[in-house]
Amino acid sequence: MTVHHHAGKPVRPQDRINIGRLVSDYYTKIPNVSLEEQRVTFGTSGHRGNAQKNSFNQTHIEAICQAVAEYRKKQGFTGPLFLGKDTHALSEPAFTTAISVLVANGVPVTIQQDLGFTPTPVISRLIISHNKSQTSQADGLIITPSHNPPSDGGIKYNPPHGGPAEGDITKLIEQRANDIIADDLKDVQIIDIEQAMGSPLVTKMDFIEHYVSQLDQVINMQAISDAGIKIGVDPLGGAGIDYWPLIATKYKLNIEIVNQVVDASFSFMPLDKDGKIRMDCSSPYAMAGLIAMKDKFDVAVGNDPDFDRHGIVTKSGGLMNPNHYLAVAINYLMTHRDWPATAKIGKTLVSSSLIDRVAKHLNRPLSEVPVGFKWFVDGLHDSSYAFGGEESAGAAFLARDGSCWTTDKDGFIMALLAAEIIAVTGKDPHQHYLELAETLGQACYGRVEAPATLAQKKVLTALSSDVITADTLAGETILQVLSHAPGNNAAIGGIKVVTENGWFAARPSGTEDIYKIYAESFIDENHLQQIISEAQQIVSAAFKQAGL
Repeated sequence: MTVHHHAGKPVRPQDRINIGRLVSDYYTKIPNVSLEEQRVTFGTSGHRGNAQKNSFNQTHIEAICQAVAEYRKKQGFTGPLFLGKDTHALSEPAFTTAISVLVANGVPVTIQQDLGFTPTPVISRLIISHNKSQTSQADGLIITPSHNPPSDGGIKYNPPHGGPAEGDITKLIEQRANDIIADDLKDVQIIDIEQAMGSPLVTKMDFIEHYVSQLDQVINMQAISDAGIKIGVDPLGGAGIDYWPLIATKYKLNIEIVNQVVDASFSFMPLDKDGKIRMDCSSPYAMAGLIAMKDKFDVAVGNDPDFDRHGIVTKSGGLMNPNHYLAVAINYLMTHRDWPATAKIGKTLVSSSLIDRVAKHLNRPLSEVPVGFKWFVDGLHDSSYAFGGEESAGAAFLARDGSCWTTDKDGFIMALLAAEIIAVTGKDPHQHYLELAETLGQACYGRVEAPATLAQKKVLTALSSDVITADTLAGETILQVLSHAPGNNAAIGGIKVVTENGWFAARPSGTEDIYKIYAESFIDENHLQQIISEAQQIVSAAFKQAGL
């Protein structure tokens, strides 16, 4: 994808969204679920859409919440449903819709006490903490489209294990929600929001204190405090905005919040690579403001709106490539935590093979799974996985004592880990990466994106090893053609082609109308570009063969 000429620069008037119209469209537009693009569709992280495009409207949220209420009743979940929202414009109206439907269905709902914002990992931690000490099973909903543009909305369901719902669960919810919409919402139970908020079924709780007070169970906060590490924080206008001040106060950390603005237009953001406003903390364009401040801090960190992703900016190297930081985090944790040697390192199949080399170097078991954090949930929950991470800058790991911390991505702990690494080792994560690369090899990693229709995305999802007729890729013998992940034999939803010193994977996005090609070379940049070029030819040929 060509970099937009205004990428990394301030938002222009024409880039801003009309929030009033967007919210109006949420309430007034009615989706037609006979059109696939307007149906409830759970991708790798919940249902996402746009009110103006009839893909995220009040109708969708009423139907999804009704389906969730019915699902938890069938499963016998009688504990609270923890409900959170991020700072996107559509999250607030969706939040009130959700409460109105859930309470009407007799679901006990627990929300942040000041009706404020709640990060994804906090909901996961709340569910896990409750289900450890109570016999009633709790679950949760998070209203967020993650790092997506300001015009988007999203909602995701976390069952009692605390992590993203498995595919069999989301398919049930998805199908039931679409059936409800097709039947004109006749089965939706809903009451007025004022009546719902006055119900004894709604409980308000201090989520912030609950989460922050436990952080030293997973991060060596004392070491960070003792070393006086200076941390710059840009919440990117996200749901963790009110968490950082308490973290700083409670653990005596030297934290400066460089941007305290919460604005649903996100007009304070530099534009992303495609010229859109996108709160992607792994993007050097979206993170341009924090990168410019790197010399002021020992480490600077950013997070996306629901705080399940992390961006790490060091003095020595600027914004770290997410793959590089994952490798450093894994290497540090496996040598500074007393965890069982059998606990696995989890990675998605599009993450860097440098992680494979780190695991081999440390003699630790590795598990490679498809894209989607849901594949790490069971392992993190029972502590058979020490770490689970995605190349898109999302990860989680065990508590210091080897118990489960969260089963969803946690941007807070990945950000604070960077400060712990400096405090304990005296070197920043980028310096550690350079040492790993010197020992294990320098990787060139790339990802390209292109627009894709629903039909094209279906073709990519169904690709099999049969589409690869060549024996070589970028001059090297092809060793593996994968349509299923080695770690759990689950379908990739695309293909991965592997050689001795390189690989590529092609798959459709589960949340946007694009497809992605991921590639890596341990030879050089030219070799990487050759891999990408041949991968694009393979995808184009598959589209052509399908008549698209």
